[in-house]
Amino acid sequence: PSFGFLFDIDGVLVRGKTPIPAARTAFQKLVNSQGQFLVPVVFVTNAGNCLRQKKADQLSHLLGVPISQDQVMMSHSPLRMFKRYHEKCVLVSGQGPLLDIAQDLGFCQPITIDTLREKRPLLDAVDHDRRPNVLVSGGFCFKPFSVVLFGEPVRWETSLQLIIDVLLTSGYPGNPYEQENYPHIPVLACNMDLMWVAEAQSPRFGHGTFMVCLENIYKKITGKDLKYEALMGKPSRLTYQYAEHLIRAQALQRSWEQPILTLYAVGPATLSGDWEMGLSWEKELASAAAARCRSVLVCTGVYSPHGEAPADSSSTEAVFHGHRDFSFDPALVEPDHIVPDVDAAVDLVFQLENFTP
Repeated sequence: PSFGFLFDIDGVLVRGKTPIPAARTAFQKLVNSQGQFLVPVVFVTNAGNCLRQKKADQLSHLLGVPISQDQVMMSHSPLRMFKRYHEKCVLVSGQGPLLDIAQDLGFCQPITIDTLREKRPLLDAVDHDRRPNVLVSGGFCFKPFSVVLFGEPVRWETSLQLIIDVLLTSGYPGNPYEQENYPHIPVLACNMDLMWVAEAQSPRFGHGTFMVCLENIYKKITGKDLKYEALMGKPSRLTYQYAEHLIRAQALQRSWEQPILTLYAVGPATLSGDWEMGLSWEKELASAAAARCRSVLVCTGVYSPHGEAPADSSSTEAVFHGHRDFSFDPALVEPDHIVPDVDAAVDLVFQLENFTP
């Protein structure tokens, strides 16, 4: 094959924890009788609350075909390349097995928000019932080199407060704020989705909403913009470069010699265009070989063909739900193809590529 698939999960294969019926049918077309994939496939999800292996096991059960962890790209997967941070102490925010995730990515000294709160209980003061009755003093040595935002936390007020504390004290939470220390210590963020689709009738808050809160609190206090060392997860260019790296690794493993020229991104949102050639990230990734990325928009996620017509993209009043650091390019939100579901997407790509399983 000269093409590969990048499949989103939420809104394409599942809604919340409910499988979308077309998913299992679609994937029976993508494997042979031995369960081997006929084309390279990577699952690109902005989820970040579990290990790749757990997500692979969930997908295998859901789709009825064997999925390996090397086919799964979580929002945090590119952090494997940020090796200069791996030996340093980092504060991690999100939910799920955060320490396991961080260590699997290569971080040697991760510390969670819960651990920081436990060691510095006076800092978390919003919930009066959780304030300590006894003042605690201890020799907790904590000097994070960076902050890693894996995904939306459970108690937003706690995470917002403690992350701000770390940023405004140069890594010494509990000390007085030092606003002159700018720029602050590095912040790396995964998953910028403002909203996502679950079982509810309307989209739910995502990690992007939490980031909007953090950015605005920081600016309200300091008058300056919170800066990110890196942003990853769809639709960042870094994420799609890393996804292509995984696609190429699959082709190499199967001894497919024909280069992968076209990537088809199947999702509830869109991203398309000619691939930017010759890019690399800290020499960890080979320069891009794929010539183009084509988007196939399915109608089982956020997008609905029966919804209200979107605002004119040329209008200054068009609503942009992307991250503030990403410019709005109308060409990148126009899908190359719109289909009812993932099964129709697979049929369409096979037809476009004249590919017969």
